[in-house]
Amino acid sequence: MSNLYQLLESNFPKTPGSCAFETLDGRYYTFDDLRFGSAKIANWLTSLGVAKGSRIAVQVEKSVEAVMLYLATLRAGLTFLPLNTAYRAGEISYFLNDAQPVVVICSPENLQWIAPLAQAAGCQVVKTLGDQADGTLIESATGCSHEFKTVPVKPNDLAAILYTSGTTGRSKGAMLSHRNLASNALTLKRVWHWKTGDVLLHALPIFHVHGLFVALHGALINGSKSFWLSKFDADAVIRLIPRSTVMMGVPTFYVRLASDPRMNQQLVRSMRLFISGSAPLLAETFSLFKKKTGHDILERYGMSETVMLTSNPYRGERRAGTVGFALPGVGVRLVSDDGRVIQKKRHTESMIGGVQVKGPNVFSGYWRMPEKTKEEFTPDRWFKTGDVARWDADGYLNLVGRSKDLIITGGYNVYPKEIEMLIDDLPGVDETAVIGVPHPDFGEAVTAVVVPKTNVQLDPQALLSMIKLKIANYKVPKKIVVVESLPRNAMGKVQKNILRETYSK
Repeated sequence: MSNLYQLLESNFPKTPGSCAFETLDGRYYTFDDLRFGSAKIANWLTSLGVAKGSRIAVQVEKSVEAVMLYLATLRAGLTFLPLNTAYRAGEISYFLNDAQPVVVICSPENLQWIAPLAQAAGCQVVKTLGDQADGTLIESATGCSHEFKTVPVKPNDLAAILYTSGTTGRSKGAMLSHRNLASNALTLKRVWHWKTGDVLLHALPIFHVHGLFVALHGALINGSKSFWLSKFDADAVIRLIPRSTVMMGVPTFYVRLASDPRMNQQLVRSMRLFISGSAPLLAETFSLFKKKTGHDILERYGMSETVMLTSNPYRGERRAGTVGFALPGVGVRLVSDDGRVIQKKRHTESMIGGVQVKGPNVFSGYWRMPEKTKEEFTPDRWFKTGDVARWDADGYLNLVGRSKDLIITGGYNVYPKEIEMLIDDLPGVDETAVIGVPHPDFGEAVTAVVVPKTNVQLDPQALLSMIKLKIANYKVPKKIVVVESLPRNAMGKVQKNILRETYSK
């Protein structure tokens, strides 16, 4: 079965009425609801006469109906394009013009400004989907049949495109196939020992890899129930932990839980696995969480372009500060600046190299960017992740930096160049350097160091007000510092390491 949906559905429980999702407001959805609801939406999509592989762009709040839409897109042989709910007009316009979707689904409250952007990009079909099972998409699909024959696809046909920014500031669409996603889901089911009776506590957003492909696929391919939270809420999570067995989260979740006096070993007695990803987990958080709960958090490593690549072991030592070992079937190698592969031997801990990966989970390339794709792959088709790492003495992978200058704040990726370009265009700004500095809650906080034009006085708060109108909130700098000049090396390159040292204090 090449269609990812067929793989997922083949693992749904055979018992009628089996619960797939339970929401905080008391709604229950069965696996049959997923089958029937996705069939209705798939029938509506195909009634439009769209070509196989066409893109369906989705920017909606988290809901079970949004999951049905995702599954329907797979079933219809179309390509799912999830968009962060925090994106604003400028960002959405770029994605729509680049991907050229045939259908755009948005939240009802955003229709007024998204519809004109979709039409300007050549998309005439715009529907809404609310988080309370409302919206014009549901109205359109209601009269459609609840039976649908899933469209056959080839393993390398596209299932999804995920946009991931680059250091040039221009977002790139990572093309993920049915094979990429299916192979990773099967591997994670095995290495994380998913079993009958597991219940997932799902508090992640579903517009990126972690919440959509790792957590959701994990529950679906195991036929497991999920507690479905629209967002992380410590009170709700603590209330549901005794009824759950698996939780996936970003480090921010664990920082907040570890500091909560209600967290103890009795509370988590039913839990078998806490997983963290999307950003580095501080060793301090790892230790405090273990002290309070008795659980070693399992860290893993993945990307939008590859889904999951490595994982600390399910059985065996989960080593704080590392992301474990390569998953079965996945190749991970470190390459020095002079092109040598750094071997995993003892006494090489000081040797640092760029992370390159290969496997059935690795994407085929960037949407309509053949030159960028060629640049990011070696001649023998290893993908250059842009991350920098070292092996420890026992072969655990330690990520030590990001050569692409990425900032990860609260589990979200922020690329400095995008923010720098925006601020540089603001009145009175000469140049900008954006860095990430340590933050106790978010992991890293976006900080902008700004140089004004000659004889101009800049007001940091005024700059922030202008920035907030243009980009997603998580990208907005937590702090703006106005300086006379930026430190540079002999080649004229801004020395961001000095800035980080200065403003991390």
